[in-house]
Amino acid sequence: MKIVFLDAKTLGADIDLSGFSELGAVTIHDMTADSEAAARLADCDVAVVNKVKLNSSNLAGAKNLKLICETATGYDNIDCAYCGAHGIAVCNVTAYSTDSVTQVTIAMALSLMTHLREYDDYVKDGRYTRSGIHNQLSPYFHELRGLTWGIAGLGNIGRGVAAVAQAFGCRVLAYKRTPEPGYTWVPLETLCREADILSVHLPLTPETERLFDAEKIGMMKPNAIFINVARGAVADEEALVQAVEQGKIGGLGIDVYSAEPMAQENPYQRILHRDNVVFTPHMAWAAHEARVRCMRIVRENIVAFFNGTKQNRVV
Repeated sequence: MKIVFLDAKTLGADIDLSGFSELGAVTIHDMTADSEAAARLADCDVAVVNKVKLNSSNLAGAKNLKLICETATGYDNIDCAYCGAHGIAVCNVTAYSTDSVTQVTIAMALSLMTHLREYDDYVKDGRYTRSGIHNQLSPYFHELRGLTWGIAGLGNIGRGVAAVAQAFGCRVLAYKRTPEPGYTWVPLETLCREADILSVHLPLTPETERLFDAEKIGMMKPNAIFINVARGAVADEEALVQAVEQGKIGGLGIDVYSAEPMAQENPYQRILHRDNVVFTPHMAWAAHEARVRCMRIVRENIVAFFNGTKQNRVV
């Protein structure tokens, strides 16, 4: 069996991949450009991929390819229709990053709610030392207890965020295409209007692309915080930037982008300097423990496939 990793650098240098050598011959590429993918897939049996886009342009010549292992839950970078039509199985990994993404979501909300960036700058740039005052209380902040936390997408991560939000004393509202017992379900418009914090945990599908458009963002409270740790294209980035610039929302936490890494022409570039925004480089999923867990499951997916068992199969 020949296994090829197309973009191992996105998994982190601290992750041990040696266990895959027990399954077959392993070739590891740090990164793979679009122009390189076809050649690297040409004679492999298994492709392990994180962000590289796989479609007819690079899969057509992969005559031995039997299995694609996505090292994530989302697999919108893979043309699953093509794979299904050509007998290529696709597996993803679920529930491995729940605690990691939950933690980063909460961290973003707490940082923005308590203005930690501004207070940190106040001390580090010397203003606190020069002030002669024991404390600095502006910008003012509020407790989370009693606020409304809106959650769009209540899968494993959304439920994790909901549990922490409830522990802080928040009222939790949820939006999901197929509601389930145990939560207060509301239409998306109600979620936007009532949330003091709105965090997004939806997959990217034709139905969710730009779901949070200018109209929905315009419904939000002027002091509300919007957090996207799902997929960049779920929200209209220009509309979010304009909302921040015009003071129509109170804060913004973003870990994902419509094009990654963040492009020079991305409208977010206009607000990088602002105190009420937090931008991170698509790292919410990637606590060390989460990545170790992810690669263990990827290995199990390969073993299961060649043993004739369906595990985490999406195609």
